[in-house]
Amino acid sequence: MWYLVKFVFMNEDAMAFKKGTTMLGANRVLIVLTVVNLFNFLDRYVLSAVLEPIKAELHIKNDGDMGRMATAFMLGYFLTSPIFGFLGDRLSRKKLMAIGVIGWSLGTCLTGFAQGFSFMIFCRVLVGLGEASFGAIGPAVISDAFEAKKRNKAITIYSLAVPLGAALGFALGGIIAAKLGWRSAFFITGIPGFFLALLLFFIPEPKRGQSEEGGEVKEKISFKHLWTLFSNREYLFVNLGYIFYTFAMGAFSFWGPAFLSRVHGMDIADASLFLGPTLVIGGILGTIVGGYFANKWRKTSASGYSKLLLISVLIAVPFSFVSFLTENTLLSMVCIAISLIFLFQSTGPINTVIVESVAPNMRASAMAICIFMIHAFGDLWSPELVGRVSDYFDENLRIGMLILPGAFLLAGLFWYFLMKEQDKKASPTI
Repeated sequence: MWYLVKFVFMNEDAMAFKKGTTMLGANRVLIVLTVVNLFNFLDRYVLSAVLEPIKAELHIKNDGDMGRMATAFMLGYFLTSPIFGFLGDRLSRKKLMAIGVIGWSLGTCLTGFAQGFSFMIFCRVLVGLGEASFGAIGPAVISDAFEAKKRNKAITIYSLAVPLGAALGFALGGIIAAKLGWRSAFFITGIPGFFLALLLFFIPEPKRGQSEEGGEVKEKISFKHLWTLFSNREYLFVNLGYIFYTFAMGAFSFWGPAFLSRVHGMDIADASLFLGPTLVIGGILGTIVGGYFANKWRKTSASGYSKLLLISVLIAVPFSFVSFLTENTLLSMVCIAISLIFLFQSTGPINTVIVESVAPNMRASAMAICIFMIHAFGDLWSPELVGRVSDYFDENLRIGMLILPGAFLLAGLFWYFLMKEQDKKASPTI
């Protein structure tokens, strides 16, 4: 902890770097943002670990209404992300990120005070609003701190916080709820964010585009610039695939513990403790392996990153089908673990493709619009849809979950188009 505080307060001049190279203090900035990102996902996934006790205490009637809590989070998240992205390409990014961390930490803590469904919905919207700021700006800051050849590795490290944070959210939520009650889970996991927000106020931030060969980009973006994103085929294909990927991952992360509890008869704490370590091991292994092969393939092919996206998601599909269909609890757990290893291989390369497909002065906006699209058309409504399908079949959650492998197949289809587009752009014209 002392080391973290020490390098955060380094003099900004010491962090300066030459144009087209990696910033001298880039690794320090990366560590701070990765730690913040970990709590970003930790606070997001605590709710999934305590769905059943919340449903019982607040007298929520059906699975569809439970899924609406995830929808509420996504409303706050995707509706404000374009605003934060636009501001992130014009104003101080570290201050915007800090404000976002304070917002989601406040929303997490307030969730523990909820006495009714309406206030719970409000709290989840607030959490989503806060996370939108950091989610849109964080990858853009890292991209500007690292030169192109080191960028995917840095974003892969940053992305390790996704499985780690989700796993801690599942595990800590289940453990704390079992010992102290579900309300304490939100208090204990929400408070650290306020201290992390304070640290962000003191870290220096790289200038936009300074790690590129052309050096710093000073031109301010306009709405006309943003409109060009929708004619950028590479940007569109990566995001269309990301929409279906997020659709499925969002629904699984919300319903995963409840699926194991209801379909396979596991205690909710045991289900959370299984998914927690599985996300840690599978997430870390998948993210590292994915980053390694993506970098390796990129050296010999312009579509190296998209090939990784395509292959990893297609391998995960049959395992995800079996995990939801089988009556055997152990086989279901094993297939879930294998699926997650392959699905998490995309976490680093997908963000690298997004930021590299646009101009440096548009990266925060590009990430923000990506966030808007993947949540507006992806996991904004997938948890509730799974819940509604479950309700239609007499609360048969197994049938609801079978929607998800089909979504992964559609993600693979668009990432195939992305691969072809990148190969086409790299081919010499005659």
